[in-house]
Amino acid sequence: MTDRALVLHPDLLQPGLQPSLRAPEARLQEAAGLAEAIGLVVEHAEVAPVKQVRPATLIGGGLVERLAEAIADSHIDVVIVDSALTPVQQRNLERAWQCKVIDRTGLILEIFGARARTKEGKLQVELAALSYQRSRLVRSWTHLERQRGGVGFMGGPGESQLEIDRRLITERITRLKKELKQVQRTRGLHRGARQRVPYPVVAFVGYTNAGKSTLFNRLTEAKVLARDQLFATLDPTMRRVVLPSGQTVILSDTVGFISDLPTDLIAAFRATLEEVLEADLILHVRDIAHPDSRAQEADVRAVLGDLGVTENATHLLEVLNKADLLGPQDRARLALRDAGLPQAVLCSALTGEGCDQVLAMIDQALSARRVERSLRLPLSQGAALSWLYEHAEVLERRDDGLMTRLTVKIGQPDLDRYLKLFPELAEKEAEAAEGSSGHSAITGNQLHSG
Repeated sequence: MTDRALVLHPDLLQPGLQPSLRAPEARLQEAAGLAEAIGLVVEHAEVAPVKQVRPATLIGGGLVERLAEAIADSHIDVVIVDSALTPVQQRNLERAWQCKVIDRTGLILEIFGARARTKEGKLQVELAALSYQRSRLVRSWTHLERQRGGVGFMGGPGESQLEIDRRLITERITRLKKELKQVQRTRGLHRGARQRVPYPVVAFVGYTNAGKSTLFNRLTEAKVLARDQLFATLDPTMRRVVLPSGQTVILSDTVGFISDLPTDLIAAFRATLEEVLEADLILHVRDIAHPDSRAQEADVRAVLGDLGVTENATHLLEVLNKADLLGPQDRARLALRDAGLPQAVLCSALTGEGCDQVLAMIDQALSARRVERSLRLPLSQGAALSWLYEHAEVLERRDDGLMTRLTVKIGQPDLDRYLKLFPELAEKEAEAAEGSSGHSAITGNQLHSG
């Protein structure tokens, strides 16, 4: 796209509205960045104070007239209004300005549509876009008012073009939901396969352009697209990495969050975002050098809260990225702030500073979630022995004839996987424990030493 764009951020000053954590200028800059992310050339950008929301146009009539002149003089092709517009407001502004008008939701949908690569990503974007468009079907163009005849299931006589468009969109949404269910079923099978493999999963989350993909590439030596651009990553990517202790984990790079994320997008991408819920650890990557870092943190935590991840979740870690952009005073302030927070690391994904500490933090967090267990198994069970050495920390080993007893430090999820992978060993352990102590050694998913 090479269209000229005008970006307008309406700063709502209505009484009763909770003030935003961001400055209006920062919101405007972000909106301009979103427009540039799909190749629009931003010719003009401004903040418009709005003391009273106008039902017809959102902004005041004087501003509409002034911008109409600027749009005509600069040959603007599209106006980005960094707010939610009703269908009527969008229609009226397009009539007044004689150009295309899209709101924040429409802009983000445009970006997601341009970036989706996987089948699931494309289906999710199309579903969200159609749900958005269905609410935009108003009698604003003459072709929507024409009457068309129909036969049978194609629509009765006198069905208007508007009704046909709405029906076609509804039918397409229904088909998309069925396709998405099939794709999500496949994703569930893949998730089950990963649990059987199995390695702990560490999911990267964070505000868009916080440097998640750059950090992901640095830690995994992968080549995921990483640009100084909003929503450079859309489809999730997974890679294996070996921690300092020798344990293997899977890192998952996910789509970035953003303030006022459209509800249609949240609903459509819920299956993808639920990958975060399945993760053993969540790594919240923050652009600590950004002036709105605190506000971005609040937005990310709000989305995580909607997904069911509480603020005091023990498996949520913080990575303060872009340390290379900080001055000495800011570094000292952060060092003081995080002195009592072992679950936060300052790093620079670009230069590599602190990345070893990020891996060490992941290693330490996973180790802290492990419990000590004593397991008894035949020496002939080479596969089970190898599995334990790979996925648990072996503290002690005692061989006795054809049997061996291992004292291991292992996470509960890995212990559950071990019991499922080698159920015959779990049964023998239970029988041995019953014979010696008179009660079962296994209750549910927990294995106790007999």
